[in-house]
Amino acid sequence: MEWTVSFLSNQQIVVIQTHGVADQTSILEMVKIIPKTMAQYKSRRLLIDHSAISSVSGSIVDIYNRPQELREIGVPSSVKIAEVVLHAHKEHFAFLETVCRNRGFDFLIFDDRESAIQWLTNEPLM
Repeated sequence: MEWTVSFLSNQQIVVIQTHGVADQTSILEMVKIIPKTMAQYKSRRLLIDHSAISSVSGSIVDIYNRPQELREIGVPSSVKIAEVVLHAHKEHFAFLETVCRNRGFDFLIFDDRESAIQWLTNEPLM
């Protein structure tokens, strides 16, 4: 999986646009850039757009452990994370959403970018 990073300055949202094949290794590499990128843009809003990935893989155990990996990498639970996913990958990401929310992350998945942005911006930044 490859990705690009951009910033929506009007909404103070960091956007990571992914494409290709999402596997455990590539996802962890992408996640490693989150703390530095959020600090660089001084933002607590993150949109990860997976709508261009061709396939996703990862075991249930990998997904279950993701919140702990996020903490170990340095992603603060104060970061609000929205992920846009294709319907074909929704089951995979729905489990990720559940385990992240159960472990204190403000994390939701969406079918479209507009809904994700609306959710990310529904509260003013402090």
